[in-house]
Amino acid sequence: MASRYPENILDEILTRINIVEVIQDHIPLKRAGRNFKANCPFHHEKTPSFMVSPDKQIYHCFGCGESGNAFKFLMKYDRLDFPEAVRALAKKAGVVLPEIDAEDKRSGSLNTQLYNLNGLAVEYYSSLLNAKEAKNARQYFVNRGISKDSAFMFKLGYASDSWDGLSLYLRSKGFNLSVIEKAGLVIPRENGGYYDRFRNRVIFPILDNRERVVAFGARVLDNSLPKYINSPETPIYTKGKNLYGLHLSKDSIRENDYAVIVEGYLDFIMPYQHGFNNIVASLGTALTSEQVNLLKRYTHNAVMVFDPDTAGEIATMRSLDVFIESGMSVKIASLPKGYDPDNYVRKEGIEEFRAKIRSAESLFDYKLRMLRSRYGIKDLESKVKIATEMLFSINKVDNAVLRTEYVRQLADRLDFKEEALLSEMRKIKSEKGNSNSSLAVTKVASAGISPTEKLLLKLMLEEEELSRFIRENIEPEHFSSQSAARIISLMFELIDQGRSANVNTLANYLKDDSILEALCESVFLPDISDEEKEKVAQDCITKIKKERTMMKQQELHNKIKLAQSSGDHDKIKLLMQEFHQLIKTK
Repeated sequence: MASRYPENILDEILTRINIVEVIQDHIPLKRAGRNFKANCPFHHEKTPSFMVSPDKQIYHCFGCGESGNAFKFLMKYDRLDFPEAVRALAKKAGVVLPEIDAEDKRSGSLNTQLYNLNGLAVEYYSSLLNAKEAKNARQYFVNRGISKDSAFMFKLGYASDSWDGLSLYLRSKGFNLSVIEKAGLVIPRENGGYYDRFRNRVIFPILDNRERVVAFGARVLDNSLPKYINSPETPIYTKGKNLYGLHLSKDSIRENDYAVIVEGYLDFIMPYQHGFNNIVASLGTALTSEQVNLLKRYTHNAVMVFDPDTAGEIATMRSLDVFIESGMSVKIASLPKGYDPDNYVRKEGIEEFRAKIRSAESLFDYKLRMLRSRYGIKDLESKVKIATEMLFSINKVDNAVLRTEYVRQLADRLDFKEEALLSEMRKIKSEKGNSNSSLAVTKVASAGISPTEKLLLKLMLEEEELSRFIRENIEPEHFSSQSAARIISLMFELIDQGRSANVNTLANYLKDDSILEALCESVFLPDISDEEKEKVAQDCITKIKKERTMMKQQELHNKIKLAQSSGDHDKIKLLMQEFHQLIKTK
């Protein structure tokens, strides 16, 4: 990871911040001895394999191998580049960063430019909402019951019918059209040039949970189609990875320990305007695992409220398994036909909406009711279809007691024998297999570092005195793994510079993820008592040197055989001398 910031500044930031606090701002952690654990935010898993070490200030997932320090976590989780992660943690740590050169400051990273562009676009659209030509747009918001305060809070705006109003405004601020296109705000013409993507529509800015504008939704003011158009995917926006309104509702969600999930902008805005604040919108018909993981930073409980039509019910059904796999508890609130959260709150009032939330069905009851409605239960074939779909969902539940109870209830509701359903579920579990463990083996093996080399790395990271002892008794070339040799070389380099060769600092220099994974994994190897550390280190050094010598001998043996087959006597003589010399120094 290259940085324009001095190494001493990076070290100071990492010294001042606590990685546990940084990660806990994003996902819930549970103490596990000296460390903390959680379900990994970077892949799907039921059993927590994501570990965080407060002592070493690093994290490592034994499931997918993702590893690093606080900088790396923010880069991966919040999709930041390295300078952005440095600035975010510097602010948290209270470290003043040095001024960067003028050219670098002016250009900035692409992501920074896109955030700035979107911020200016919001200002432009908001200002137009007050213009004379936006009368219909203002009336639209009035008709939908949106107050002026809400329009201001949600940064609502209006895009005029002009073909290039926004692009001209953004160009006047110094941005070129190619960057404006990367933000998804303009579309190239077939015959050259660009035109504004959003025209004659009301604008709903989409903000991430750090209150940065990442995209826009735009709705027509009449009945023309398409009713909504949205920003395309950009370097700072990926569809299905954001929740509308979360930047406003996250504190209320944490306080109430549950989130209500609705579908669209107005379905969020209307309840929120009336004081129901622990709510988010999915911005789509089916919730994604990324959105669920985003929500898990603040709660493990959710209530879904989707349109009570066929499409809405199908979307809800698809979303249920995502919740189950993520270990979240989910209920489903159903509204009367013809209602969505927006018009239900306007017509029936917020208290009736709260009542619907309180009476939400359990996941089991809702899915079973939907499947019975879809297939019926008049014949055996329909009941088998229902049982099969229910068992696939039940099998994803992590709690064994809850799984068993669901199977018992399913058998009772469908009039099947419980043993038969348990047998079918065992088949499902057998077919699924254990993908997490195989993934872990693949990832850990990728760096090619032997257990002995990992153990020696752990010992070097334990304390400075031991690392100096190891420094005097082994060289990087003794390691059979190039990855281990790279780590050791870097550690020796830092030691020679009088700097601390800790894993937190090393993570800033290791660009190869597989090497970083192996290094971080070594931190979580079983602890060794202080009395045994030096002896274990010496044993590791002896074994590594012996294994390297044996490997070198085998290489020379193979070369000698090859030279003999080709009749190259001069080469044979040189190789034999090298072989005997190796034996003498063994």
